[in-house]
Formats: sequence, structure tokens, C-alpha cells
Amino acid sequence: MTTLADTRHIVWDWNGTLLDDNHAVVSAVNTVCSEFDREHIDIDEWRAVFGRPLLQCYERLLRRSLDDRDWARIDVLYHDAYRKLLDTCGLAKGVPNALQDWAKTGRSQSLLSMWFHGELVELVTDRGLYEMFARVDGLRAEVGGGSKAEHLRRHLEAQELDARDAVLIGDVLDDAHAAEQAGTRCVLVTTGVTSREALEKTGRPVVDSIPEALALLN
Repeated sequence: MTTLADTRHIVWDWNGTLLDDNHAVVSAVNTVCSEFDREHIDIDEWRAVFGRPLLQCYERLLRRSLDDRDWARIDVLYHDAYRKLLDTCGLAKGVPNALQDWAKTGRSQSLLSMWFHGELVELVTDRGLYEMFARVDGLRAEVGGGSKAEHLRRHLEAQELDARDAVLIGDVLDDAHAAEQAGTRCVLVTTGVTSREALEKTGRPVVDSIPEALALLN
């Protein structure tokens, strides 16, 4: 039976994991709230309501049913507002040093995000991280909100990786579900938009920082 210490490859999540973007997320969500006459929320309130499918998440947030037209409007509102704050988002505590330390072990790492692929590559490159990853994959769809599981399977297959040799490190329940469906292990960090209590209910290891996540693998 393999353990975390047997990990040969890390698949990193981006938003909320390697990128510290909680303030941008909450601000963008509040842009949506304003447009739908809903009072603004803080990070704790977003953590309480956040989940996938995202459409149902926003229905809980806005306290109303949403049709396709509403969802398309929300998608544009959120992403436009979020993009305006991307330049203010730094890297998570311990990054990039932790990634450099992992590379020194001779083991590999890649990046998998539900953020749009072209923009993701630019963001990662601008922050000097691109060359650290064997592969970088973002979302190649016009509208976000899909499942990460199939995204993860394709990501592993493209690198000819055995899922049992990989660990996904992410910050939301969708990361745990994707790992389970793809046959990989998973470590969850509390740095993003999901509460520790919710993360712990998955049964996966939960830590508070990227360096702590890597300590489990070493």
C-alpha cells in the first residue's frame, strides 16, 4: 500500500492554494451580490456557502433560482471583477521556496487549475513559476464552473503518470472529490475558500500551509 511519502509527483491547484487570492474572490462575489440586490458578505460567509456545482452555490448565496441567462451574467460579473484585482494577489506562504525544495528531491510537479488556460499560463509565467512545472493546464472552456475530476484525469494521462504515484494538493472539496475519482491521493490546505471543518470531513489530510503539506510528503 502506498503512502504519502511514496509520492513521485505533485499536482498543485492554483487559486487559493499557490495563489493567495481570497480578497479578490470575496470582492468579485460581492460585485455579483450588488447586481442581484443581495447584501455583501465576508470570507467566512463565502466559506459557509461555497461549493459545487457553482450554480447551486450562487442560488444559495442569492436566495433565488437562476436560469441560464442569470448564470451567464454572473460568470461575466465575477470574472471581470476578479481580473481587476489579480495584480494585488500574492503567492501563498512558502511559495516559491517550497516548490524549489520539492524540485531538488528529483521528483516532479505540475499545475492544474480551473482558471482559464491562457490567463493561467501568463499569471504563472509572470510570477516566475512556469519553469518549475512539468505541465500547466487550465480550463479550456468559455464558461467556468465545471468538475475538476475529468480535468485531473486528462492532466495525468497527458504526462503518462500513474494516478497512484501522484498527490493533488488543493484547498476545496472539489479537489478531494477529483482526487478520489481519478485514483490519486490528496492533501488539503486551509488557505482558500473552504473551512477546516468542511475539509476535515473528507477524511483527507488537512494542513494550514504549503510547507506543512510538503512535510507530509517527505
